[in-house]
Amino acid sequence: QVQLVESGGGLVQAGGSLRLSCAASGSRFSINAMGWYRQAPGQQRELVASIPSRGTTNYADSVKGRFTISRDNAKNTVYLQMNSLKPEDTAVYYCAARRAATMTWASWGQGTQVTVSA
Repeated sequence: QVQLVESGGGLVQAGGSLRLSCAASGSRFSINAMGWYRQAPGQQRELVASIPSRGTTNYADSVKGRFTISRDNAKNTVYLQMNSLKPEDTAVYYCAARRAATMTWASWGQGTQVTVSA
């Protein structure tokens, strides 16, 4: 199992920016991608962005051009830079690790709240 710990959430005004961090630790299965999901009240959890071990990053249409996912392998950390934030970006954001053997998002962080005020 991989332990994931998110940080960096908070309250920001519309148009502002936040950077989320996700630190991975512990014994690990083979991971082939890291991702950021979010879940707003009453809505399903959705994949916001993902970054594979090899290949290109992917983004939900709603965040393209505003959010950037990146990773620092030396620090075992994944980041989500969020710019031009909108009230509809308000949600709990979760970091996740995709297990290579099953291609499933097998490990999750505890979540960090992002609130964007109008």
